[in-house]
Amino acid sequence: MLKSYTLLRAILGNKSLKRSFSCSSYCFSTKWSYTHGPGEIPLRGITIGKLLQTQTEKTPDREAVVFPTTGVRKTFFQLLEEADRFAAGLLELGLKKGDRVGIWGPNSPEWVITQYATARAGLILVNINPLYRSFELEYALQLVDCKAVVCATEFKDQLYYEIMFQLVPELASCKPHTLRSHILPGLKYIIMMGEDDYPGTLKFSDVMAAGSDSSVRQIVDIQDSLQFDEPINIQFTSGTTGFPKGATLSHHNIVNNSYFTGLRLDFHNRPARICCPVPLYHCFGMVLACLQIPNHGATCVFPAPGFDPASALTAVAKEKCTALYGVPTMFIDMLNYPEFDKFDLSTLYTGIMAGSPCPIETMKQVIAKMHMYEVTVCYGTTENSPVTFQSKRNDSVDKRVSTVGTAHPHVEAKVVDEDGKIVPVGTVGELCTRGYTTMLGYWGDEDKTREVCLPDRWYLTGDTAIMDKDGFVQISGRIKDMIIRGGENIYPLEIEQVLYTHPKIKDVQVVGVPDKRLGEQICAWVELKDGETATEEEIRQFCKEKIAKFKVPKYVQFVTEYPLTVTGKVQKFKIREEATISLGLEHVLR
Repeated sequence: MLKSYTLLRAILGNKSLKRSFSCSSYCFSTKWSYTHGPGEIPLRGITIGKLLQTQTEKTPDREAVVFPTTGVRKTFFQLLEEADRFAAGLLELGLKKGDRVGIWGPNSPEWVITQYATARAGLILVNINPLYRSFELEYALQLVDCKAVVCATEFKDQLYYEIMFQLVPELASCKPHTLRSHILPGLKYIIMMGEDDYPGTLKFSDVMAAGSDSSVRQIVDIQDSLQFDEPINIQFTSGTTGFPKGATLSHHNIVNNSYFTGLRLDFHNRPARICCPVPLYHCFGMVLACLQIPNHGATCVFPAPGFDPASALTAVAKEKCTALYGVPTMFIDMLNYPEFDKFDLSTLYTGIMAGSPCPIETMKQVIAKMHMYEVTVCYGTTENSPVTFQSKRNDSVDKRVSTVGTAHPHVEAKVVDEDGKIVPVGTVGELCTRGYTTMLGYWGDEDKTREVCLPDRWYLTGDTAIMDKDGFVQISGRIKDMIIRGGENIYPLEIEQVLYTHPKIKDVQVVGVPDKRLGEQICAWVELKDGETATEEEIRQFCKEKIAKFKVPKYVQFVTEYPLTVTGKVQKFKIREEATISLGLEHVLR
């Protein structure tokens, strides 16, 4: 070891060596955009099911989940008992380890029970977007060959049984245990939440009741046979650029990701009551919130089936939550809720803002008005379990509002150019990550897996980023969102951050629209605060004073809402399509 140190000192010089070892993220050199999250705390080698059992033995009477709108509260003991009972019922139906079980619906107690029941039984949970229509549902179920699907009854304008009936008309004539579908031959059971009877289906409560004592003992006995590296969850990517892909994750992936996220939030030192208005079907809700229950003994409060600012604020106040999760649009809606000042949010100290780039002005308001002085920003992808970068509670406010923090423990990251070469710090390139977080692959699609997971296990995020000498990363945009105007590369996020500082603007999204001469022009969709008015020229003039002329939007359109995914992410491809039509630019595409 001493000889190696002497050799390094001779090569690098004392000054370089000292700087290399003192870097907060273990960067070997401050020159290149590479970092490695230090791993002083080891990874957890345990399955989700055993983790829940272990935590339940420690805190059996502590609240695990709360659903204020329905009045449902479950302790750790009750959650484990009901999960095992439902898992036993699934075994009685004939499901076996490795079978896929879909869950389709908004946040509910049944969703949480199913999540842990499948993990305890070694079944692979398939998260299905609650807003999927029949075509999307058919694609998802066929791709992963689900043997059973747990369905809600309704959500917003979704009538789940009717949509399922479109795919499986055989429901009208078959008995619940004899389902045979021409379109979905692998599907054997449809399990409906609630107490209403639907032809051809089973009731959630009946499956739970079917779990015999011997089957429950079998669930307990098989825990030691389940391996933490085995697949346990399939989460579909958004599919904004094509058909959704099924990112396949292991116990190891998501247990550890949730665990280390919780450590940065101080959940291991302080009692955590998490207000989670984000959907469980998404990794944000399922991993970063729900898996904190067994990882850190947290209580998860789910305010409503879907996001509603009033419900979220009410839940924080009444349940005395210490943490609040959300994507930026959710925080914007809560901050702008007309009766915001009436809610006592003083119990909050932390939370997570993630899912899309966080507007600097919104972050500042969250810290100042919502008492979330230790709020963190998380960055990641579904394929990475999902978090790879997160700010720390003691990072400066400037770092927390301008970057996504530093690499998670046991995670490597680098920024590369178009040829895959690492770029110097401070240079824009594509962010790549590697570590325990990387998915097992896309279910049934090795070709798509190889496109993003290189042979050396580096994952290509598709996001452009800048890394500084201390390993802090700033996300500058999506490679596919980048606007190329007359040869100039323009990142929408830069323009959005400027417009967020306008006192009249509530939210803004910038996209590129087709232009015959320059290839693309900049279009800004602007949502004004309640009671405010503005003109297109006023917005453009504001930009002219702050950014280069070629970055000033040519088009400004005032809107009252944006096309969103169920998680609250803005669908920029839809904005681009709608703006192209409304501006009469379709001819440019021909």
